[in-house]
Amino acid sequence: MSRRREFARRLEALTEIAGIMSAMKALALMETRILRDFLDCQQGMLASIETAAADFLAWHPEFAATPEAGPELYVLLGSEQGFCGDYNEVLLSWLRAQAPGASAQHIVVGQRMAARLNDKSVQLAGASVADEVPAVLQALSAQLRQWLSAHPGAGLSVLYHCEASGSLRLRRLLPLGDLPAPAPTPWPADLNLAPAEFFAALSGHYLYAALNAVLYSALMTENRQRLAHMENALHKLDEDRLRLQRQANAQRQEDITEEIEIIQLSAQMLAGTGS
Repeated sequence: MSRRREFARRLEALTEIAGIMSAMKALALMETRILRDFLDCQQGMLASIETAAADFLAWHPEFAATPEAGPELYVLLGSEQGFCGDYNEVLLSWLRAQAPGASAQHIVVGQRMAARLNDKSVQLAGASVADEVPAVLQALSAQLRQWLSAHPGAGLSVLYHCEASGSLRLRRLLPLGDLPAPAPTPWPADLNLAPAEFFAALSGHYLYAALNAVLYSALMTENRQRLAHMENALHKLDEDRLRLQRQANAQRQEDITEEIEIIQLSAQMLAGTGS
């Protein structure tokens, strides 16, 4: 009987864990649907800015800067929460393999990722849900503004899990590049600002939109990996519960058989006493 109680206790615990994981899976699924709308909007806005920048640089190639050897800043977008597989491990593997030079620095977004690093990098809290992305973007923009002011002309890249490709992507944001081919036009765009002033403002809008898009993309990938992780965990829990249920049934049959044997033995003893 004690073994049957132990099986019942373990089954109850696994059922409670499965309930918690099912709730986490449902939240991750709901978040991916919310993020899909945000991400589509941001990607459309970013594409429009990139098209405008490409058209501008086609007529003003003097503003098309090329990367120079100098200070580099890497923004690493890790996870704020757990239960998302090797999400942070992939980022750490890249960081160890690349071994950026002494002039390179990095900002780590996401406390789970930051906890794995023992350096003096700037560490910021990441977003757990889509509604927290604007606050993360504001904090990240403040850090970037301070760093770029101290290092004019520096390079800026972001390393994140790209939702579109499903893989890790290193995207260079500054100097402005990696633009689509400009549309052929017989005359340049009519600007209301001086070209230098226009390009400075356009670069600021591009950087803000690009950071917004990659934050949503990284959070989307994180939730998809969490969703897959929860599905695998629930599948494993179902297998464990089925195995325990079989063991509990086998133990119950053994207990019943033992009780029947005791009853038969008692009946035989009583019959022998009566004779």
